[in-house]
Parts: sequence; C-alpha cells; structure tokens
Amino acid sequence: MVPQARTDLREILHYIAEDNVDAADKVLDRFLEIFELLGENPDIGHFRDDLTSHPIRFFPVYSYLVLYMANSSPVEVVRVLGGAQDIKSILN
Repeated sequence: MVPQARTDLREILHYIAEDNVDAADKVLDRFLEIFELLGENPDIGHFRDDLTSHPIRFFPVYSYLVLYMANSSPVEVVRVLGGAQDIKSILN
C-alpha cells in the first residue's frame, strides 16, 4: 500500500470512529479482507477508462473504492476513496 492509500484509509477510519469506534473496527476488518482477496485474485477489479487512463483497477468496499495496480507483485493499493468523491479530478 502506498503512503497516500494509508492516509486515505486512516482518514476514513478516523471519520467513522468519531461516531462509532466499533463500526470503524469492522470497516477496517473488511478492508483488510479485501486487500487479501485482491492479493490472491488481482484481476477481480474493474478498469474505469472513464475515470483514468492509468492501469488502475477499482474494487468496491461499502461506499468506498479501493484503487490498485494489479500488474504489480504484490498488488499495490494506490488509493482508498469515497464513492462520492470526484475521483476523476483526484486521479488527474
């Protein structure tokens, strides 16, 4: 996971924990499960040519998107973004 993705995840968890620490723990557990799943099955995400020309795959987790490079070994998570964010602007 690149530093920006760690920061994204930390900010998401902090935001959730402000209201409910247990919920933040559950969300973290789910993200960790998905990271492992992506490592074992790197091609399960989708490309989004409408959002970026980079070879980044997208995989949903709740209302968030994990953006990762499947062609690296191990899989490299590059961002963890909210689905409502302007992802196209963030990536360009």
